[in-house]
Amino acid sequence: MTTCEDPVSATGRSTARGWLAVLAVALGIFSLMTSELLPVGLLTPVGSELDVSEGTAGLMLTVPGLVATVSAPLVTVATGRLDRRVVLAALIGLVGAANLASAFATGFTTVLIARFLIGISVGGFWSVSGGIALRLVPERHAPRATAVIFGGVETASVFGVPIGTFLGDLTGWRNAFAAVGVLGLVSLVCIALLMPKVPARRTIGFADLPRVFLGNAGVRAGIAITFLGVTGHFLAYTFIRPILQADGVDGALIGVLLLAFGLAGICGNFVAGALIARRMRQTAAGIAAILALAMVVLAIVDNTAVTAAAVLVLWGAGYGALPVTFQTWILKTAPETTEAASSLYVSTFNLSIALGSLVGGLAVDGIGTTSVLWFGAALAVLALFVVGGSRRAKPTTSR
Repeated sequence: MTTCEDPVSATGRSTARGWLAVLAVALGIFSLMTSELLPVGLLTPVGSELDVSEGTAGLMLTVPGLVATVSAPLVTVATGRLDRRVVLAALIGLVGAANLASAFATGFTTVLIARFLIGISVGGFWSVSGGIALRLVPERHAPRATAVIFGGVETASVFGVPIGTFLGDLTGWRNAFAAVGVLGLVSLVCIALLMPKVPARRTIGFADLPRVFLGNAGVRAGIAITFLGVTGHFLAYTFIRPILQADGVDGALIGVLLLAFGLAGICGNFVAGALIARRMRQTAAGIAAILALAMVVLAIVDNTAVTAAAVLVLWGAGYGALPVTFQTWILKTAPETTEAASSLYVSTFNLSIALGSLVGGLAVDGIGTTSVLWFGAALAVLALFVVGGSRRAKPTTSR
C-alpha cells in the first residue's frame, strides 16, 4: 500500500493523489496571494486604528511586493536541492504566522515586518510551484493541473480580497488578517499531508535570468507590458476605497463593490483563456485599453454606488484577464526556457505591485486621491503602445 510519503516518479504517479496535491498547492497559492493583496480593501481602517495616513498604509502592499521581487529568483535557486514539498510547506506556514502577527499588532512597524515575511513567501512559493504540476500528475493532465494551480493566483486577486474586505468591514480588519492566517496554516497541513515527496531538481541558475531577457525580444515585450499594466492597475486599485469614499460611496458598500469586481474578473479570466490561443496580442491590447478606459471614467464621473459598480465590473473584467494573458505571452515566447522566464515574470509582477502602491501612496498624499486614476490610465495606455509595437517574434533563446 502506497502513501503520500512515496517520492514522486515519472512512472508511478497516482492520478487521484496527484490531483489532491494539486488542489493543496492551489489552496496555498490562494492563501498566499490573498495575503499579499488583502490590504487593498482595508487601507482606511488599518491606517485609522494604527494612526498612519492612507498613503503610508499603502506600504502594506509595497513592502511584500518589493521583497517578492527579490525572493522569487533567490528562493528558487537557493532551495534547488531541497524537497519541494518541504519548501512549499515552510513558505506557506510563514504566511500563516505572519498574518496572525498582523492581526495582533499594536503598531504599524509590526505589520510591516509581517508584510516583509509575506513577501519572502510570495516570491518563493509562486516560483517554486510554477512547474510542480508535471511532477504531481500524469503528463497528459499537466496543462490542466497547472491551470488549476495558477487559478489560485487569479481567484485570490479577484475573489479573495473582496471576501476579506467584507469580513473586515463586518468584524474588524484584525479578524480578516487572522482568518487569512488560519487559512495559511490549513494550507500548510494540506500540503504536508496530501503532497508526496518531490525530489529537488536544480532548474535555473542566476546567469539564466539576464540571458533569457536579453536574448529574447518576445520576453522583453512581455515583461514590459506586465510592468506597465500591473503597475498602472495597482497604482490606482490600491486606493480604490478612499477614491470611492471621496465620491460619497458608503464605506459599507466597498466590500460588495469589490466582490462585483472579483466576479467580473473571473469572467474575464475565462474569456481571455478562450481567446489567447489565437489572438494573444489582440487580447493583451484589449486588456490595456479596458484598464485605461475604466480608470478615466472613474476619474471624470461623479460616482454613485451604481456607476461605481458598472465601472468596477468593466475594470474587473480587464484585470481578471491580465495574469493568464501576460503569463501565456511569456511562456509562448520562451518555450525552452520557461522556468527562467517565469521567474522574471513573477519578479516583475510583484515589483509592479510594489511600485504601483508606492507611487500611488505618494500621489495620494502629495497631489490628491483622484490623481492615481490618471497616472494608472497613462501607464495602461503605454502598455497598449508596447503591444501595438511588438511583433510576433519567435524566441531567440533556447539555452
